[in-house]
Amino acid sequence: MRRIVFPGSFDPITNGHHDILNRAIPLFDEIVIAVGINIEKSYMFPVNKRIEFINSIYKNEKKIKIKSYKGLTVDFCLKNNISYILRGLRNPSDFEFEKNMAHTNNSMSKIETIFLLTSIENSFISSSLVREIIKNGGDYSSFIPKKVNI
Repeated sequence: MRRIVFPGSFDPITNGHHDILNRAIPLFDEIVIAVGINIEKSYMFPVNKRIEFINSIYKNEKKIKIKSYKGLTVDFCLKNNISYILRGLRNPSDFEFEKNMAHTNNSMSKIETIFLLTSIENSFISSSLVREIIKNGGDYSSFIPKKVNI
């Protein structure tokens, strides 16, 4: 069984995340969306709300599982018998950061990272951009999946 983890804060989930996940579904038998909890980070939405947002989109998709986790992604993978990490790339700086992370993860665990490029129409969207729009009362609806109710 080909299992992959898609880790992130998903604070909130965006059309970019949605795009990557939808294109990964046919490639893998199971995708575990791992919602990270980092005590050093301040979130706009609590973990249960972030999971609720994701579940509103994928509740009927049998290949998608949603879990929260703390700590290193490779430790989560090893504990859950997952061999691959899925990462989306928006731009060259994402690639440089993610490449280094992929090499580190592979050195620590032999877990492979699979990269998918975000589609052009979503390549500028980030959760931090969406949070900024929300904080300032702007219209964020075109940047998040329609089923997400913020």
